[in-house]
Amino acid sequence: MRSGDANVPSSPRGALASLILLWLAGACLRLTVLAVPPLMPRLHADLHLTESGVGLLSSLPPLLFSIAAIPGALLIARFGIKATLLVGLLLNALAAAGRGAVPDSGFLYAATIVMAAGVSVMQPALPPLVRTWFPHRIGFATAIYTNGLLVGEILAAALTIPFVLPLVGDSWRLSLMVWALPVVATALLVLTARRPMTAPKSARATTGAAWWPDWKHPLIWRLGILLGSVNALYFVANAFLPDYMIAAGRPDLIGSALTALNLFQLPASVLMFALAGRLATRPWAYVATGALSFLSIIGIMTMSGLWIVAWSALLGFANATTLILVLALPSILSASEDVPRTSAGMFTISYSCAMAVSLVSGWLWEWTRLPVMGFVPIALCAVLILLLAATVRHAGRGAESAGIATSARTSTE
Repeated sequence: MRSGDANVPSSPRGALASLILLWLAGACLRLTVLAVPPLMPRLHADLHLTESGVGLLSSLPPLLFSIAAIPGALLIARFGIKATLLVGLLLNALAAAGRGAVPDSGFLYAATIVMAAGVSVMQPALPPLVRTWFPHRIGFATAIYTNGLLVGEILAAALTIPFVLPLVGDSWRLSLMVWALPVVATALLVLTARRPMTAPKSARATTGAAWWPDWKHPLIWRLGILLGSVNALYFVANAFLPDYMIAAGRPDLIGSALTALNLFQLPASVLMFALAGRLATRPWAYVATGALSFLSIIGIMTMSGLWIVAWSALLGFANATTLILVLALPSILSASEDVPRTSAGMFTISYSCAMAVSLVSGWLWEWTRLPVMGFVPIALCAVLILLLAATVRHAGRGAESAGIATSARTSTE
């Protein structure tokens, strides 16, 4: 065993336990966030939310995902991955449950801010944890926790109305508390985990207080814009597809289109279990997924009826594939001590980009009164993925000059 392998699970049982914990942590990134949309009509009525209030409530999580990622990197530098992950999970769980006890909309916004901050703190902790536990299977381990994230999105959105609400007497307040329970359980598992969550000594020795992203490094901006394009594709497609289907005269296909967009992310994430490690540093993989995303958006914009459902499915598949590949890159292309701050910088830029694209899409739709214009910005995002595909090659050369690329590439195979 090499010195850098000190924290690699030493047995199949230990590896399985670590992968399960990664999967659960990934699921906790979205369970509590996506538990709210199905309940929005009840929140709207009980707390007397205006339409602007609904929009504010929906925009708070991505806003916090952007601004609280860097404090997460600071916590990792000061207290380590385990403590940071615990803080994020506990903030997430307590505030998510607290939303069910709020007396009015003001407290709901405040609780949502704290919950989203907890999620945001967790996000930069997962790439270095992947690098620490699975330095030679980074692509695979990233696909595992991203699969958890995607399943968390689907479970919360799909099960709240038909299963959770009947279980708690149709109380939206208790429903929010129920979705906080898996997050609490995951926090307990992290607390009792036997596998150390610290980087090898050779990496920690040079870490110091390096937590602030190096904004002068082009890698952070390329990764941030790349991930921002992926996030914008997902958020804008989910937000605008329902109104687009109504404008196209097919409101009956809204559920089918949204289900296809989200459900077809799962086969992509399962496929990436086997392929992410091989494809994460291959520029042609990003060209392929970016091209598929672009073709899917063109298909949605130019076709009608069930064709929109089919193109939505392909968009979900291509977008999830790109997401997994990009999330693996900070662990692959950065030195161990730089993974948290590179990840934090990437998340900060990416969610800022996604919010900006969302606003531009809405403005274009309203200004032109053409529903199809709402999809033009994300078509450009797909083109950006194509243009930034070479990032993984150029970043690899930069890492090689620092003496880390060889082991990083080995870790993905």
